[in-house]
Amino acid sequence: MKRIHILIVTAAAVLSTTLAPHSARAGDEPRRSSFAVKITGKGQPVILIPGLSSSGAVWEGTVEHLKDRYQCHVLTLAGFAGQPRIPAPFLETVRNDLAAYIRDQKLDHPIIIGHSLGGFLALWLAAHDPDLPGPLVIVDSMPFLPAGSMPSATVETAKPMAEMIRSGMAVARQQFVTNSEPWVRTMVTKPADFDRVMSWVRNTDPLAAGDAMFDLFSHDLRDDVAKIKSPTLVLGTWIAYRDYATREEVERRFRNQYTQLKNCKIIMAETRHFIMFDDPNWFYQQIDVFLAPLGK
Repeated sequence: MKRIHILIVTAAAVLSTTLAPHSARAGDEPRRSSFAVKITGKGQPVILIPGLSSSGAVWEGTVEHLKDRYQCHVLTLAGFAGQPRIPAPFLETVRNDLAAYIRDQKLDHPIIIGHSLGGFLALWLAAHDPDLPGPLVIVDSMPFLPAGSMPSATVETAKPMAEMIRSGMAVARQQFVTNSEPWVRTMVTKPADFDRVMSWVRNTDPLAAGDAMFDLFSHDLRDDVAKIKSPTLVLGTWIAYRDYATREEVERRFRNQYTQLKNCKIIMAETRHFIMFDDPNWFYQQIDVFLAPLGK
């Protein structure tokens, strides 16, 4: 089980502070310091956040499914998939910028869908600014990464590991790509999807990935999620870990991390980490069923 939740966020997950304009329309690409945004579709706003090292293109199929009913704001985070890196603290900056983006764009309780690291960001935003977001869809992510494999972990005991991981990721880009390949292979089923994810990894700044992993190991949201007001759907995976744990064991670890989050539904997918690639129809169905009674 020690590998399980390192895999969960190793998915593949501009120093200007200019705000995105209020008048952004579909097709525009407003930019904040910590992420770029592509807007597609019309209707109720949805923010889609990719995972570690991933491009916003990971959501292309999801956007195609949603765009006739929802206005999709697709993020690509700084340092990932060709975006310029920003200094640490990374995830806290993204969280703050995302809150400002929602206010600046006057988005009314946007749905937030986050994969892996993006799921962690969605939880952190909703706990820190509980009146901003609408429903949350958390895709294969947990409130405290280290406790996924070490239930007794605390921020204090995880800090040395966080430092070690960040130091270990401060390597030349080609070495970072080589190191990432075996992990990415566990996260997708189809060779074409592996190639696609690796194309994003090749254009990711290793220092940005290291900063992100450090932040994930240094922040425990298990108690903070009690502040979240949003109805939440959590989609977990277990297939990649069946050599190490049963489905029941993995699901129990998910449920243990979300005990403080009220109005939370957890469903386990029979896929690898990139659910939207491995079983898109199942993924879209879960989102549709969850959002249908919550629509405006």
